Amino acid sequence: MRAIELCRTSALGGHAEKCSHCDYTRIAYNSCRNRHCPKCQNTERAKWLESRRGELLPVEYFHVVFTIPEQLARIAFYNKEVVYGILFRTAAETLATIARDPKHLGAEIGFFGVLHTWGQNLLHHPHVHFVVPGGGLSPDRKWVSCRPGFFLPVKVLSRLFRRLFLKALSQAFGRKQLQFFGGIERLKDETAFRDFLAPLEKTEWVVYAKLPFGGPQQVLEYLGRYTHRVAISNHRIRHVSNGQVSFQWKDYRAGNRQKQRLMTLPAEEFIRRFLIHTLPTGFQRIRYFGLLANRFRKEKLTLCRQLLNGAAGELLPDVVQCGNMLRATDPAVFHRCPNCRTGVLIRIAMIPAYRWPLRPPDSS
Repeated sequence: MRAIELCRTSALGGHAEKCSHCDYTRIAYNSCRNRHCPKCQNTERAKWLESRRGELLPVEYFHVVFTIPEQLARIAFYNKEVVYGILFRTAAETLATIARDPKHLGAEIGFFGVLHTWGQNLLHHPHVHFVVPGGGLSPDRKWVSCRPGFFLPVKVLSRLFRRLFLKALSQAFGRKQLQFFGGIERLKDETAFRDFLAPLEKTEWVVYAKLPFGGPQQVLEYLGRYTHRVAISNHRIRHVSNGQVSFQWKDYRAGNRQKQRLMTLPAEEFIRRFLIHTLPTGFQRIRYFGLLANRFRKEKLTLCRQLLNGAAGELLPDVVQCGNMLRATDPAVFHRCPNCRTGVLIRIAMIPAYRWPLRPPDSS
């Protein structure tokens, strides 16, 4: 929270810039670079998107979401690293296993996932978004395309995911990797834990596939909104006054009624909800699997492009619009003078940071 509070303020230092064409001068303060900061994630997102351009294939892309039941989210709340890791592994194994099945696609696929832990109301709602090309490599190294507009059956995905997740969670319990507090403290007992999981073995888990993307350009536009998102962005916050925070949210349970709503919370509750979604130190919230796994990515993507007779770079424009930010291949675009639009901003002085305070500044 202190990193976000001091981001782009004089506390972290900065530099002064002057235009090479006109007299425009500005002071730019340094970013905190914390991955939970809404401001800093814009820059990181742009860098990540630029590196992804060369990995896209000229095929239809699909968006598949895996969600764990609310009962298990309560366990995840106290065991983030363990349960989030299980969520990633079992969901990825589900996609890869069903795709390899000759009854479905019969191919090795490549995909990446992004972990989100929040709902629109900032409550705890762990789920993983996967972006998957519509096809893969067969055992004899040929490209196999899925049916247009259809990737894999979600009911089959849901049931395999349920089995794999519950098995992995039980194994974690057996290895004493789980902790239980508050309202679920009784689950420390093995019998109580088994009884708690039993009903979940028969319920339908939520796995759904959204409408497919049209191609690589649409994928990048989507990724710009999802990959480096934090629990809430600045533009959703409408009012902050008298110890209350009002923010906009979408009520997806409203059906055909108005989904856009305004929620007002005490500032302490708003901060508590935001901090729920702080990830464990070092936890990777974007992961790659199959053809996109780091070890074989370059070799297998080259083969895929050869089989598809195209390169993703030929299909993509030089400039990609990502939310409110414009990313270009020319680095000079980032230093263009906002006043004359002709000159380039040149750094003329450094502003040192003052010593990081032992306590947050007194704002009373």
